[in-house]
Amino acid sequence: MVNMNCENVSRQELLDEIRSLEFSIVDLALYLDTHPEDEKALCLHNNYCNKLRQLKDNYQKIYGPLTIKFPCNKWRWLEEPWPWERGNY
Repeated sequence: MVNMNCENVSRQELLDEIRSLEFSIVDLALYLDTHPEDEKALCLHNNYCNKLRQLKDNYQKIYGPLTIKFPCNKWRWLEEPWPWERGNY
């Protein structure tokens, strides 16, 4: 699902894809620690990093910040229910 159109997927699907890419990036980085000359793995790592950056940007434009580090014009954290208010804890 890496090549997804963000307008046609749910918020949860976007979050799942972000988490999947983050895991893959860390896993590839660990592999590259012991195989630094593997050009295919390095290319895949860079590709995933670019896709993750784009996916996070798209998510944050639609749903607001994923972290406090994302700049925004409005303090959108207060618009969402807290995790314990959603029953997802």
